[in-house]
Amino acid sequence: MMDRLEVLISCMGQDISIAEKTGVRSDALIIDQCDEDSREEIRNEYLTRMIRTTERGLSNSRNAAIRNAMGDIILFCDDDEQLDPGYRETILSAYAEIPDADLIAFRMKNQPSRLKQKKQRLNTLTALRISSWQITCRTESIRRKGIYFDPLMGAGSGNGAQEEVKFLRDCLKRGLKIWYVPEDIGEVANAYYETGDQEGTWFTGFDEKFFYQRGTSTRYMLGLPLSVLYAFYYTAGKRKMYGKYISPLKALQCTLSGILNNDLEKQKKERGNAV
Repeated sequence: MMDRLEVLISCMGQDISIAEKTGVRSDALIIDQCDEDSREEIRNEYLTRMIRTTERGLSNSRNAAIRNAMGDIILFCDDDEQLDPGYRETILSAYAEIPDADLIAFRMKNQPSRLKQKKQRLNTLTALRISSWQITCRTESIRRKGIYFDPLMGAGSGNGAQEEVKFLRDCLKRGLKIWYVPEDIGEVANAYYETGDQEGTWFTGFDEKFFYQRGTSTRYMLGLPLSVLYAFYYTAGKRKMYGKYISPLKALQCTLSGILNNDLEKQKKERGNAV
């Protein structure tokens, strides 16, 4: 029996037609963050469900989708994506060919990939090159391990992005197998922020805030020694990308400041004490 694929769409202020606009040709679950709490569903060839919630934050939206998902395989999706007509077959075929895969990342046709274009199992370093809209999972694999997106990270958290990096690192730490399959499943309207072409909902430019938040998020994920090494690597290796907006020295200073202040770890402790 073929696995059931479900697209998990995170959005704000949309209606259930967003599934059709996105090109969904499978089951879908829409998490719409708005000013009410309600549920709606449409049954035709596939099942489309919508959960409206007053909760905020992209990671909270993804987590609500994981908790309520009904599909065997789930694809994370935003409301600025357009899926290819054959995305369902592409994804399910890949899982059939790699039966031990817990997660598979695919390619968006209008996004440059920094990975070698071959099927490969990802590790801690190569997983850093994956964005959230490339990620599919076996639902049972992540639920069994209790893996969710960190609500302290991502759009709406006030701490910048990299929530998908933390998610993938948590998957690897807990023994899940992540693969990359270089086949297109769609395209995304907002270019990945590191190209400098367009901006995401949280990205306001290569400014002091960006580098400070990058520092605090890498400290949160990597610890002090590795985050400092990464700070030097990033500011030196990516200077062509951000150099016209901020000097490498200032970028490094802001990143190190974020690392030393360690805001995310402080917030985590405060949240734990409040529970």
